[in-house]
Amino acid sequence: MSTQADKLDAIDMHILQLLQEDGRITNLELSSRIGLSPASTLERVKKLEKAKIIESYHARLNRQKLNLGISALMMITLSRQFGDSMSRFKEKIKKIPEIVECYQITGNADYMLKVTVKDMPAFEKLIANTFSQIEEIGHLQTMIVVSDVKQSKLLPLNYSR
Repeated sequence: MSTQADKLDAIDMHILQLLQEDGRITNLELSSRIGLSPASTLERVKKLEKAKIIESYHARLNRQKLNLGISALMMITLSRQFGDSMSRFKEKIKKIPEIVECYQITGNADYMLKVTVKDMPAFEKLIANTFSQIEEIGHLQTMIVVSDVKQSKLLPLNYSR
């Protein structure tokens, strides 16, 4: 079965790699780096956006400089996994701004969350006032992030097909 990725050529993959590395690159610089005219380059980028291969462009922020000093990973096991408890849990999680990532996972837990807050009192308040109110949570295990060894949003693209 053919996927959208199978229809991308080496130039498309190179464009994607360059845009992942620097979403603010100008079309002129991008075209120069891939060896196409600016018009052809822009046409390819628009095609990738229309196909939803490029979903959006974002600024990466420094959480320490924004006084967001605590990151934690939380493993959540639901108290039950039937009826609409999973969908209720997901809807509640989406409304909590301190949760920056949420994954439904396999293994010993049902979900893994990444939480970012200002400090330990803010984290304690989040647990006491927010997570304790989510009745679908059966078990919660927290791991505080000591340091960021690698943090990348770049997908591993092989554009030398």
